[in-house]
Amino acid sequence: MNSRNIIRVATAATLCLLGTAVVRSQGATAPGAAGAAKIAVLNVRQAIVTTAEGKQASAELQSQFAPRQNELEGLNKQINDLRQQIQANQTTWSDEQKARAQAQGQRLATQLERKQNELQTDVNDAQGEVVDRIGRKMMDVLDRYARENGFASVFDSSAQNSPIIYASSSIDITQEIIRLYDQAYPVKAGAAPATTPKPAQKPAANPPAKP
Repeated sequence: MNSRNIIRVATAATLCLLGTAVVRSQGATAPGAAGAAKIAVLNVRQAIVTTAEGKQASAELQSQFAPRQNELEGLNKQINDLRQQIQANQTTWSDEQKARAQAQGQRLATQLERKQNELQTDVNDAQGEVVDRIGRKMMDVLDRYARENGFASVFDSSAQNSPIIYASSSIDITQEIIRLYDQAYPVKAGAAPATTPKPAQKPAANPPAKP
């Protein structure tokens, strides 16, 4: 977890909440009719996290989970400090002292792993709620845009197993959908400052070694 950015690019599982990766416009020109059917591509993941609401949600999640993130970092430091003490006192500590320190390190490591898993579960749930909320409204924006501009199909270029191999930038409507979304759902004044979402990582740069 980049320790100061919690929301990450939506997972494919979460994006399933948004519905099908292909949106078909009811008012678009049908294949076989006069003129070629218009198609477009939309990077749904990028669009969700780049909206003003998505950036605001990132800042809010960062603030919400920061205390627990700090707690994990503190536990990790305790484990590393204890490991260094054991290594530095291999020849001076008694077997009883070593065993006591190792048992303490094991308890801390178990506690850290449990709290990491709990935090990740809660973060995933919170992210899912954000993506679901923004995604459903974005589908409304996309449906209206597609109908008004005569698109027959819009493909999600960020979806897993996407059939898209190549798409010209001229049919990429991601930035336009972000702009329209921000117009339709502006963030409230005085909201938390927006931050650029980054992928989540574990608190420690390296997994703590058990003493």
